[in-house]
Amino acid sequence: MKANQTRLWVMTALFAALGYVATRVLMVPSPTGGYMNLGDAVVLLGAFLLGPVYGAIAGGTGPALADLLSGYPAWVPGTLVIKALMGLTAAVLYRGLGKKPWALVVCGAAAEAIMVVGYWLYDGLFIVGSLAGSAAGIPSNLAQAAFGIAVSTLLALALRRNSYVRREFSSL
Repeated sequence: MKANQTRLWVMTALFAALGYVATRVLMVPSPTGGYMNLGDAVVLLGAFLLGPVYGAIAGGTGPALADLLSGYPAWVPGTLVIKALMGLTAAVLYRGLGKKPWALVVCGAAAEAIMVVGYWLYDGLFIVGSLAGSAAGIPSNLAQAAFGIAVSTLLALALRRNSYVRREFSSL
């Protein structure tokens, strides 16, 4: 049991680091002062592989660190909560739907809806000061969401074909 717990924490740290890197690789500024990035694909993939608790921890930590170390400290609390909720939601729904291939898209869409609504509310309440003004960021968040769903789904489908991955990540 101890070895399994250690492995989960190591994989959680790995996915947090991957989330950080994926968030920092391509940072496209959005109208609300934030930025679009590739991190959602890693948040979702981590949720599918690690499950709800560890997926939420990795999903929130990596992108929040990217905000902190990229000069976007005002977004750190929002990112931490929003991305953790994305990971938690995707993982819980994925397990509940029986880990079917189509469930990857459905769970990704539900999690990304949390991201779009979450950043709209966070930006509106804490950054921009207006929900109408923060709505300008919704299109870029939708584009980021679509990309995150597509990439995480393709990666999960490819990884589930590997016997090592299936054995090590029974949640996939």
